[in-house]
Amino acid sequence: MKVCGFSFVRNAIKYGYPVVESIKSILPVCDQFIILVGNSDDETIDLIRSINSDKIRIIESVWDESLKTGGAVLAVETNKAIDNIAQDFDWCFYLQADEVVHEKYLPTIFEEMKLWNGNPHIDGLLFKYLHFWGNYDYIATSRQWYRREIRIIRNDKNIRSYRDAQGFRKNDQKLRVKLIDAFIYHYGWVKNPSIMYQKLNNFGKLWNGDDYELHKENQVIDYSETDTICRFRETHPSVMTDRIKNLNWHTELDKQRYKTSLRDKVLNFYENVTGYRLFEYKNYKII
Repeated sequence: MKVCGFSFVRNAIKYGYPVVESIKSILPVCDQFIILVGNSDDETIDLIRSINSDKIRIIESVWDESLKTGGAVLAVETNKAIDNIAQDFDWCFYLQADEVVHEKYLPTIFEEMKLWNGNPHIDGLLFKYLHFWGNYDYIATSRQWYRREIRIIRNDKNIRSYRDAQGFRKNDQKLRVKLIDAFIYHYGWVKNPSIMYQKLNNFGKLWNGDDYELHKENQVIDYSETDTICRFRETHPSVMTDRIKNLNWHTELDKQRYKTSLRDKVLNFYENVTGYRLFEYKNYKII
């Protein structure tokens, strides 16, 4: 069984992406890792080159600036990476530049790939998610956050990145997947508040065009403006140790905060009792 990791990144230093940690986190279960490095305003290419592994294959890419509706350029870059994966690989392991896997899940992930490798009816593996908010001590828990997403796909070129690169489809049909007992740690909302503002402003242009402007007082993100969060009391992936140690901002968060509608309170209660999320968007079919 051969596994190829893949991802894409642009302006990793400027916007504080933990892309090095992301790549390193799954290298032990990958035979190769393809990373598309987009035309950047910083030294992202040198950052990626600094990773000491002969498994990594760097491909320089130029983003199509005309694809600024609905984040389509993100799917295009993802598909470029997929198309560079050789046919002799069985599985393709996708991580976005702000996603990291804890080393404790690697044995489970490897065994699941091995288990389903010979079953052509399984298109991919579905992961659970932890969305960190504001700093490394809190996770966001409201219904607005997706609980699961496909991050391992079969090496089938009919499988393509869907919409804004959040998931995948095969011939425009939902993938048939197995849910596995492993989490993706999503750190996309753990940045210095001013850098977070710049990132959101930049990404807003990918969905709404160059005229988009995020209006926030003082051009910083106020992390206290959230609905429900809870304290994270477990360990982070070991590759994140230095980044967490070097955190250079402070956020005051109230874990008792529960700002949500009556409808969501009822839906949350039902989910907590049954474990089932009503009206959840699912871009996959669990087998």
